[in-house]
Amino acid sequence: MLKTLYYKNNKLYILNQKLLPGKISYCECKTYLDVTKCIKNMIIRGAPAIGIAAGFGIVLASKQKEFSDFNELIEFLEKARKIISDARPTAVNLFWALERIFNIVYNTKIKSVNFILKKIEIEAKKILSEDIQINKKISMYGEKLFKKDSVVLTHCNAGSLATGGYGTALGVIFSAFKHKKIKMVYVNETRPYLQGTRLTTFELKYNKIPYTLICDNAAGYVIKNKKVDLIIVGADRIALNGDVANKIGTYSLAVLAKYHRINFFVAAPISSIDFDIKTGDEIKIEERSKQDFFEFLDKKIYTENMRIYNPNFDITPNYLVSAIITEKGIIYPPYNKNLMKLKEIL
Repeated sequence: MLKTLYYKNNKLYILNQKLLPGKISYCECKTYLDVTKCIKNMIIRGAPAIGIAAGFGIVLASKQKEFSDFNELIEFLEKARKIISDARPTAVNLFWALERIFNIVYNTKIKSVNFILKKIEIEAKKILSEDIQINKKISMYGEKLFKKDSVVLTHCNAGSLATGGYGTALGVIFSAFKHKKIKMVYVNETRPYLQGTRLTTFELKYNKIPYTLICDNAAGYVIKNKKVDLIIVGADRIALNGDVANKIGTYSLAVLAKYHRINFFVAAPISSIDFDIKTGDEIKIEERSKQDFFEFLDKKIYTENMRIYNPNFDITPNYLVSAIITEKGIIYPPYNKNLMKLKEIL
């Protein structure tokens, strides 16, 4: 697949996902503000990918100017950290990656500016490479939950384009397909940005996996009449009790799954679990601009004199989640107990 992002010659190149599948174009980021803009404007999206981009944002910040000493470096990097953090408040991976980078900064005994700059860059590259391996482990565990000839439904895009590579929920589907367990994948279009239409179908087609695109509000009908076996999605943040924040529309699918007695799985790296919050009530839900409705690919599709409510995510309560698939294995209810066990061994 296309690289979601790559770092070369002190620049970060981010695939402009707003232009897919019609045009393949990379945004050249020279500064942390360039990266922030890409994150905020959904040029890059998907919690793991946002986290990786944020890490490299700090790398770029560290190279934007000459620093006379450690304190001047810290002051500038903390400013960059605050601005990047404000770009997408729901995705916990962003904060996780920044925390990991800054742990390197603050815990390095050698306070040489040049030494710290090298360590930051090495750590950002490690976050990217590790993410790909983590996704493959998630996929290895997740495909075991599939039976032969499974009919699957997924929402938004949780493939290689949402991560450093391979993907979470879509990565599980890739792995299940390799083991000859996939009969059909139904793809929600995922309004209003159409990540399902533009991105998930793009990845499924590339991997020669049979898929059918449906509009979001056809999901209930399809589940009832097409005998969907399971639903699998990614996550932007998971609370300690197993509540899941994900793309708006996920909660509706979980309710449908519960009613029709099919499994609803969440595939996510441990970095998407926020061990510091007890429930989904503590997760800040980002609201997007009304322009998401009014414009698409620079074309106006609605009149602007209307009231719009545009939450970007919703919260799926833990009792609707059959299992959470991580790189450390499959976590089942009760999540309060089992996620705490996971935290203790990390």
